[in-house]
Amino acid sequence: MQLTMMRSGLRAGVRPQASRARSVAVRAAADRPTWYPGAEPPSYLNGTLAGDYGFDPLRLGANPESLKWFREGELTNGRWAMAAAAGILFTDLVGLPKFWLAGAETYALDNKTLALIEVVVLGFAEAKRYESFKKTGESGAFGIVPFDPLGMKSADTQLKEIKNGRLAMLAVVGFASQAAVRGTGPIQSLTDHIADPWNNNIFTSSVGPESTVAVAALAVWPMIINATKALKGDQKDSVPTFPWTL
Repeated sequence: MQLTMMRSGLRAGVRPQASRARSVAVRAAADRPTWYPGAEPPSYLNGTLAGDYGFDPLRLGANPESLKWFREGELTNGRWAMAAAAGILFTDLVGLPKFWLAGAETYALDNKTLALIEVVVLGFAEAKRYESFKKTGESGAFGIVPFDPLGMKSADTQLKEIKNGRLAMLAVVGFASQAAVRGTGPIQSLTDHIADPWNNNIFTSSVGPESTVAVAALAVWPMIINATKALKGDQKDSVPTFPWTL
């Protein structure tokens, strides 16, 4: 009898704790910032990654191994984009040749030799990066993992890096688009836009209608996918979603 009462008391003590733990988890999920208000993140995007706002409408990261590789790829491309954006702005500010004309310049070595050197050097660097990733889950730099000579790796700096990397990737796409459509660099494009914002923007350019449709589609499509999954109660995170499967 006494043993039964002790067991009952133990269960009674455990249940409130479990209930409180679940309520805390629910509140944490509700308070978590997402890529748009009310979005329901996939189960595998649980907020542990820096800059995770639950955005993966195509469910590309449903496989845990793929998610690690995609995150490392995002970081690598973001770092290259930050370097490229800074370089493009610098050359534009100091009056050096435009970035899209760099290949037409005369150098000490001809373009074929430069291309061969680039393939060899970057091929070696990429091989080391992939080897490091397979061993440690991080690519590092030239076999050094983690590559953090200044001791700056923290949750705050990781978040800043991924955010700035994403902005830089968008910026480089914008720089390339301006060069292709208007034939101007980012500084000149910004100056023209400030002088006459209503007539100097992407929507009034030669590709204005196409840009309008593309921007609208890219803005609305992920929301439609997310809303459709929520209405259907679709929890198949491993199945990519495309417009023709909705």
